[in-house]
Amino acid sequence: MAKISPLMIAPPAIFLSLATLFYLGMFREGKDELESVFVGKAAPPIETAANLPGFDPVVQSDLANGNVTLVNFWASWCPPCRAEHPKLLELAETHTIIGVNFKDTARAASSYLTDDGNPFKGVAFDPQGRTAIDWGVTAPPETFILDGDGTVLYRFAGPLIGSDYEQRFLPELNKALGK
Repeated sequence: MAKISPLMIAPPAIFLSLATLFYLGMFREGKDELESVFVGKAAPPIETAANLPGFDPVVQSDLANGNVTLVNFWASWCPPCRAEHPKLLELAETHTIIGVNFKDTARAASSYLTDDGNPFKGVAFDPQGRTAIDWGVTAPPETFILDGDGTVLYRFAGPLIGSDYEQRFLPELNKALGK
């Protein structure tokens, strides 16, 4: 009878173990969430040394103004940011939104807000992306919900559009508003 070497069994066993692990990971709770280390903590400061010329600056007290505030990281070159822009204009009618433009040029960002409308109470300009790094932003757009004390309640990665907006972001916003 032929002897089976353990080296022949190891690769299939490793493959089956990894395949099982990956399969089980697809059904874990919260698999679609991108958690933020800041949820439940005070929002990091927004670098205000560079504000977008021609637009109201961000004031740190805007982050803890006694009301629910949204902080939106965006860029003019970002197609999902452009897709969510009408929703931001709509939200700005009833909510305070702070905008942080990052990895962009001042000229392109200013032109974009001038042409398409400015939903932001204040606009910070972060051309190097340092503020975005401080906030843990991975890619635009990302929107944070802050309570009246400036504590991060929720982080939403992606554009504020469609069923994702309605099923994930809106319930969190309503919860923050006490609705």
